[in-house]
Amino acid sequence: MELSKVTKNTNPEYVFNDPLHQLFDEVDTIAVRGFDQNRHVIYWNKGSELLYGYSNEEAFGQKLEDLIIPEKMKSSVIEMFNHCLKNQEKPAASELTLRHKNGDEVCIFSSHVLFTNQDNNTQMYCIDVNLADVKQAQAQVKFKEHMLEATFDAMSDLFFLMKEDGTIIDYYANNKNKLFVPPEAFINKPIFELLPTSVADKLKTTLAKVISHKGVECFEYELTMPQGLVYFEARISHLPEHNQVVTIVRDITDQHKSTEVIRHHAYYDTLTQLPNRFLALDRLSQLINKAQRNKDKVAILFLDLDDFKKANDTLGHEVGDKLLIESANRLNQIVRKEDTVGRLGGDEFIVLLRGLTDDHNALAITEHLLQSFREPFKIDGRELILTLSIGIAIFPDNGSNCDDLLRNADSAMYQAKALGRNTYSFFTDEMNARMMRRIAIEEQMRGALERHEFEVYYQPQFNVKNNEIIGAEALLRWHNPALGNIAPNDFIPVAEHTGLIVPIGQFIIKQALSFLNKWQSEHKKDYTVAVNLSPRQFRDTDLVSFVENALMNESIAPQRLELEITERVLMIEQSYIDDALVALNKLGIRLSMDGFGTGYSSLSYLRRYAFDVLKIDRTFIKGLPANKADAELVKAIIAMAQSLGLAVVAEGVETKEQITLLNELECDHLQGFYYSKAVTANQLIDFSTNYTIKL
Repeated sequence: MELSKVTKNTNPEYVFNDPLHQLFDEVDTIAVRGFDQNRHVIYWNKGSELLYGYSNEEAFGQKLEDLIIPEKMKSSVIEMFNHCLKNQEKPAASELTLRHKNGDEVCIFSSHVLFTNQDNNTQMYCIDVNLADVKQAQAQVKFKEHMLEATFDAMSDLFFLMKEDGTIIDYYANNKNKLFVPPEAFINKPIFELLPTSVADKLKTTLAKVISHKGVECFEYELTMPQGLVYFEARISHLPEHNQVVTIVRDITDQHKSTEVIRHHAYYDTLTQLPNRFLALDRLSQLINKAQRNKDKVAILFLDLDDFKKANDTLGHEVGDKLLIESANRLNQIVRKEDTVGRLGGDEFIVLLRGLTDDHNALAITEHLLQSFREPFKIDGRELILTLSIGIAIFPDNGSNCDDLLRNADSAMYQAKALGRNTYSFFTDEMNARMMRRIAIEEQMRGALERHEFEVYYQPQFNVKNNEIIGAEALLRWHNPALGNIAPNDFIPVAEHTGLIVPIGQFIIKQALSFLNKWQSEHKKDYTVAVNLSPRQFRDTDLVSFVENALMNESIAPQRLELEITERVLMIEQSYIDDALVALNKLGIRLSMDGFGTGYSSLSYLRRYAFDVLKIDRTFIKGLPANKADAELVKAIIAMAQSLGLAVVAEGVETKEQITLLNELECDHLQGFYYSKAVTANQLIDFSTNYTIKL
C-alpha cells in the first residue's frame, strides 16, 4: 500500500491509493479507523464520522484515547494497543462502550487488524459496527420479559403451554396450591391422563375445536381439591406456526358462588327458600311436557292459609314470617321427593304432583296435607292453628297450559273457602263459568259509574207496633248492556277486590242522602236511610269527611243516616276502623250491626263499639214461627238488645205470622218482601204516599 503525505487546509492528511480504502470511503454503515504506532488517527471514514460525531478533519492526527475512549478505559486501551503492536498480536474482537463527541455512550462491536506499511511501520485498523439498535432491541426484550414476569406474579391464573396432542411443555403458576397435581407429575405428559374423565372429555372437544377453527375457546369445569370443590374456567388459544396450544386457567369459585346466589334469589323465595312463582311455573311447564309424552297426569294444588292475615296483623309480621317458614317445612315433609312445593306470594303456596295415573292419587296427598295442618304450630311459646283451603286442577282434564291450570286451581281454592275452609275442592266447569263471569264483571265495572249504569233502590222499613214507614235501606242495583242485570252478590265482592267500591260507595251515599232530602221534603216527615259500608271503604282516609260533607250538602241531620257494618268489617281489627267508627259516632250518625248472629264474636263487638241498631239476620227470621230454636234465639237477641238500649231491626220478613211473633217479642222495626221489595226512588215516594197501614 502506498502512502503519501499532503497538506490540506494546513492540516496533515494521508492519502491512500489502496482500492480497499476507497471502498471504506464509500461505506457509511461501518466505522473504519486507522491508527499509527503512536495511536494517532491516520484514517477516519464517513461511517466513523456518523458513529462518533468527529469529522475527518477533526479526528485526523488526534490520539485514540483523546477522541473516543472513556476516561476509565484510557490506561487499559493504551496498554493493550502498545502490547499488540510490540508483540504483533491482533486484539480480540469484542463489544465495547466508547464515547461520542457529545459525551454520549456508543455501543459497538469492534474488530481489529494489524498492518505493516511500506516503511515497515505497524498500523492498527479498527472496524466498528454500531450496536445501538441491537442494544435497544435487547433492552425491549428484557423489559418485556420483566413485564411478563411481573404480570404473571400479579395474576392468579395458571398458564400452560402444550403440544397439539395435549402434552404439557411448560407452565407458570403464581400459586401452586391451585395445581391439580404437582409440576413433576405433568411436565412432558399428556394432560388428559391427569384429569377426571368428564373434564378431560371437555378439554379434548374444546382443543379440537380450537385447532380446526382457530380463535379462542373456553369452557368451565370443577375439580375436587384439598381445599374443597373449586370451579375453573379454561381459555384455549392455538399457535399454529409452532404447533402449540396456550391454555389459561382461572379460578372462578367466588364468581360461581356469586352467580349461584343471584340465581337463587331469582328462582327461590327469600323467606321460605321454596321455588318462587317463576321457578314453580317453569317446573309445571316441564311436567306438562313430560306428562304429554308419558300419557299420564299432573295435579296442581293451590293452597291458601286460612285466617293467616288475621294472625299476621294481630301477632305481628315476625310471627307471620315464622308461620310461613314452618308451613313451608310442613308441606315439604308431606309431599314426595319428586314433587315440587313453591310459594306464589303472601300466604299462597303451590304443590305440583307428577306422574299421576288417577285423581285419587292427588286426593290422598291433599287429605294428608289438610290433616298435617290441623296440628298446632308452636311459635314463640304460642300454639297457633292455621288450616288450609286447597284447590285442585288436573292436567289435562282442567287445562292444557300453565296459565289455565293455575287459574283453575285458584278458582277451586276459592270454592274450598266458600265451603267453610279447612277443606279442598276440585275444579269443575261450573267453577270455570263463574270465574269467567267474574272476569267479565270486573271488565265491565270499570267505567260503569261514568256510563250511569248503577242505580240506588230502596227497601222500606216499618215500625212493628203501628206498621208505619220509618225509613228505608239503600241497595245498589247494576244493569249492564253486555251482561244484563247483575246481582249485588256477584259484583260487590269484585268491587271490593278492585277498590272500585270506594267511588261506588260514595255514589250510594250521595244518592241516598239526596233522595232522603226529597222524600222528607215532600212528606214533611223525618225518615232514616240506611247505607252499607264495606271493609275497603274504611281504608279510605276521606271516608268520615266525605260523609260529613255529604250530610251538609243535603241539609240532612246526622241521626237520619244509619251506616250498616257487618261483622266481617269488625273482624279486621285495624286501628283505622276503630278511629273511623268513633269519628262517625261523634258526628251523631247511627251505627247498625248488620247480620247479627252469623258470626262467632258479635257480642264482643257490641260491647266494644257504640252501636245504635242491631239487625237480626234473615236466616233466623226465615224459620219463624215454626222453628222453636230460631224463635228462642230471636227472643234472646231482642231481650239483649233492649238491655243494651239498642233498636232491633228484623230483615227478611215475608209472612204475617212472622210479624205477629216479632210484635209479641217487642222487635222495633221490620223489613222484607211482606211489605215491599226494593224499589226505585220514585217508586218509593209513590209507595209511601199511597201506603195503607197493614194490620
